[in-house]
Amino acid sequence: MTKIVFMGTPDFSVPVLRRIIEDGYEVVGVVTQPDRPVGRKRVLTPPPVKVEALKHNIPVLQPEKIRLKEETDKVLALNPDLIVTAAFGQILPKEILESPKFGCINVHASLLPELRGGAPIHYSIIQGKSETGVTIMYMVEKLDAGDMLARVVVPIEEKDHVGSLHDKLSIAGADLLSETVPALLKGEITPEKQDESKVTFAWNIKREEERIDWSKSGEEIYNHVRGLHPWPVAYTTLNGEVLKVWWSEKVEGHQNVNPGEIIEVQNDGIVVATGNQTAIKITDLQPSGKKRMEAKQYINGAGSFIERGMKLGE
Repeated sequence: MTKIVFMGTPDFSVPVLRRIIEDGYEVVGVVTQPDRPVGRKRVLTPPPVKVEALKHNIPVLQPEKIRLKEETDKVLALNPDLIVTAAFGQILPKEILESPKFGCINVHASLLPELRGGAPIHYSIIQGKSETGVTIMYMVEKLDAGDMLARVVVPIEEKDHVGSLHDKLSIAGADLLSETVPALLKGEITPEKQDESKVTFAWNIKREEERIDWSKSGEEIYNHVRGLHPWPVAYTTLNGEVLKVWWSEKVEGHQNVNPGEIIEVQNDGIVVATGNQTAIKITDLQPSGKKRMEAKQYINGAGSFIERGMKLGE
């Protein structure tokens, strides 16, 4: 029986690990990130992959830095035939990459060579793409740059957000891996090199990138909001206070109104001017220091002062 070590950390990785187990491979170990404090109370919480592994009594390693020799040696001691990673979060050292008989492969949530890096799902939506997908490739010491073994396309719907697309890609990745591993073990796959001229990157989202730029078009702002929903969430400011924008809609445009200016306060949302003729209606938001709420709750409560002509983003 083929022995596999699985490396992954977040929810995205869980269906992939589960599929490897269901397909009957011997998972001799799972490597994931250390438990981290979560929430306002900073409760020490295990990563989702650890929780899944323990359900199946699979040994778990949680190295802070897998490149340290003592951590690398623990992985090598498991003597896997194949290593599979999916959103693990660390680059593997050469010693691990070269150890398994069938190599190390990664399940990556984009159509490589586009969107290498840690936030491909976010950027596929932010950039307004109509499709993305999953690529399985050999791992190398350079970020997401290995030869490709298989790819599958996943359409991006108009109302998809990071959460919904994340779930679609996670399942697609598990399905693709299930098809790819048997062919890989039989030597039936010819790896394909990535076209370096088409490489783009999806670096982890920084705080300043979460801020809405109202000078952009309504389409770009709509994609920005859904490309950060439900995490880490886009934001703007009103009277110097942060206002998180959880969801929005595109509505018919406006004329002679400055970007960021409130055009209308409706019962179910706040209509804001953008850099073109498409306005944005904020329908779901979170004022500073308060819980997430529908815009109508805000308008009738904490935001009862809000009115036409006020400016967001200042």
